[in-house]
Amino acid sequence: MKFALLLGFSDYRDFPALAQAAEQAGFNSVCMPDSLFYPKATESEYPYNDTETIREYIGAAAFIEPFIAMATMAAVTSRVRFYPSVLKVPVRQPLVLAKLLTSLAVVSNGRVALGAGLSPWKEDFTYNGVPFERRGALMDECIAIIRGVMTGEYYEHHSENYDFGPLKLNPVPAKPVPILVGGHAAPALKRAARIGDGWISANSDYESLSKMITQLNGYRKEYGTLGRKEFEIHVIDSAAQTVADFQRLEALGATEAALIAWDPKVRDGKAQIEAIRRFGDSVVAKFR
Repeated sequence: MKFALLLGFSDYRDFPALAQAAEQAGFNSVCMPDSLFYPKATESEYPYNDTETIREYIGAAAFIEPFIAMATMAAVTSRVRFYPSVLKVPVRQPLVLAKLLTSLAVVSNGRVALGAGLSPWKEDFTYNGVPFERRGALMDECIAIIRGVMTGEYYEHHSENYDFGPLKLNPVPAKPVPILVGGHAAPALKRAARIGDGWISANSDYESLSKMITQLNGYRKEYGTLGRKEFEIHVIDSAAQTVADFQRLEALGATEAALIAWDPKVRDGKAQIEAIRRFGDSVVAKFR
């Protein structure tokens, strides 16, 4: 079992110090949520929690664009990797996204993964001129385009959604950036099994995670990808705190657990760093 520090309840001004503390404590990754903007009203319902509670959080929280945040932290660390959990992929132009991703991978010496998801908020699509009803097809094509241009060879793509002639990016990373697909619905689990290098859960309890991982592995068997040893399964279970808790998650097949190492009510950066160190000593060290 590996561990990822989730920066969902921290001040962006503390990100560099938190990333350094996570690296020193033995965390494998640092991850952060993604939010483009806060619409005054929404037509959508949030699938993973109470909608109004989440909207209150998003409306009050200061979100730094993930590539800016990851680059800032990569500059002051040397081992820990970074990924958004998860980035709203199809609301972004895929070639621009690929350029950001490959550039960060190059300058960080490969210490980045792409947590890829669909936004649950319709306004993220419509306000950016992206058809919400085609979000699934757009997601698949965005991933294909990112993978295609990451080769460093000429790549072209022709469809109703994206149409461009042969082009290539330079530089590209020595190894392709892993793409970890997020989402709990069957289409998301199928997408992770079919074209992902891994899967990322939102916050869930142990029983729900057990069911979803079983379902995910069933799809992996169906698509012939179950034998991929490098496939990553990232889970968030806020109830997991002890070594035994994480051993149970590992037994389900989880390869990395993302967590907030402190009580979310604690907002002092120094106290958060101390909590990271304590968690590193009491839990992370037991899995080395």
